Amino acid sequence: MKHGMADIEPGLRLHYTITGDGPRTIVLLHGFPQTLREWDKVTPGLVDAGFTVIAPDYRGAGHSWRPAGGYDKRTMAQDIRRLVRDHLGVEGPFVLAGHDIGLMVAYAYAQRYRDDLSHLVVADAPIPGTAVFDRLRSDPRVWHFAFHGARDLPELLVQGRERQYLQFFFDARTTDPSATDLDVYADAYAAPGAMRAGFELYRAFEQDAQDNRAALAAGGKLTVPVLAIGGEISTTGPLMEEMLREVAEDVTGRVIPGTAHWIPEENPAAFVEAVVAFVAPSAQEGATSTSVPVA
Repeated sequence: MKHGMADIEPGLRLHYTITGDGPRTIVLLHGFPQTLREWDKVTPGLVDAGFTVIAPDYRGAGHSWRPAGGYDKRTMAQDIRRLVRDHLGVEGPFVLAGHDIGLMVAYAYAQRYRDDLSHLVVADAPIPGTAVFDRLRSDPRVWHFAFHGARDLPELLVQGRERQYLQFFFDARTTDPSATDLDVYADAYAAPGAMRAGFELYRAFEQDAQDNRAALAAGGKLTVPVLAIGGEISTTGPLMEEMLREVAEDVTGRVIPGTAHWIPEENPAAFVEAVVAFVAPSAQEGATSTSVPVA
């Protein structure tokens, strides 16, 4: 594993890791309240399957910088493209996978940069602007959408209690409380500005919904093959395939039994198996190369 920092724009540097040197590239986008460490249990299996794995901390998370704005998913997708194409020099189509908030960024990327991807993998979260998203907003199990979206109040109530809040947040959405690395995430989100940046992701949902509806109206449904993964015991999980069919033409649905929201950590083997099986039919269509900066 190699670590790096990429200058994306003035005031923003993204932290990332690159693991493996396989002929195909997969980019993994984590969720909230996580960092790129979400993918630690998934990466070895993907490397063994022949992938070069790129995992960034997106804007505001982990070791990446925390600017005041830019947390709409269209802007965050642009961040990822500058990292992958401009900084790392990845050429040709690659696989993009996102979980939770990372799913929203991945979808925005797929809509905006349609020729960049060979496959899109999305795991367990609603996409702003879809009918499924609008239905879920009234579900009391997603109370945090409204709480995180309130201005200033979440920061006031959570400051100094980041670990306790994250413990509750993870435990309410898992089948195995030991699956997530709470110590790592609690340390990351106790850093100055980290929780504020996390809440800004939710405050951008209205803009995200407008952007997604506009992109769908202008460009139509995605044509890239999409794998929609959901946890069986999850609010969004059973609705993933239905939701993706709103916005994509070629959708494969997969529900992971006995798993809740944190799929890559709760059942990494099933996640890897689903991704590899999905991509395998086109595995010989051509290699994707990366150019990794030498430290």
